[in-house]
Amino acid sequence: MLTGFEKIVEERIRRAQQEGRFADLRGRGRPLRLEDDQHIPEDLRLCHKILKNANYLPPALEIKKQIRQTEDLMGTMTDTAEKYRTLKKLNYLIMKYNTLKAGASVFDIPQRYDHQLVRRMS
Repeated sequence: MLTGFEKIVEERIRRAQQEGRFADLRGRGRPLRLEDDQHIPEDLRLCHKILKNANYLPPALEIKKQIRQTEDLMGTMTDTAEKYRTLKKLNYLIMKYNTLKAGASVFDIPQRYDHQLVRRMS
C-alpha cells in the first residue's frame, strides 16, 4: 500500500513519462552500471560511495599503488644510479606498506634486491 507521499511521487513520474521528459536522458537504452557492494556492510555503503566518488584510497592502498607505479618506472630505466635510487625508494614504500597493513606477516610484500643484480651486471 502506497503512502500519500508515494502516490504523489508516482503520479508525477507517470505524468513526466507521458510528457516525454525522460526521452532524451543521457545513457538511455544502455544498461545501468550497478556496483557490486554486497561485501560492504549495509550501514557503511553510503560512506564507501562518498569516499570512492572523492577518489579517496586508504593509506595502505595508496602506498600499494605507489609501489606498482615505482615498479613500472624501474622497468623503463636504463641508468644504473637512477635505478638504484628508485630501488631504495621502492624498498622504503614496501616497508611502509608492510607496517601499515593489518594481518599476518606471511602476506607482507618482500623487499626488492635488484641492486645486487645491477651491481653484478655493471
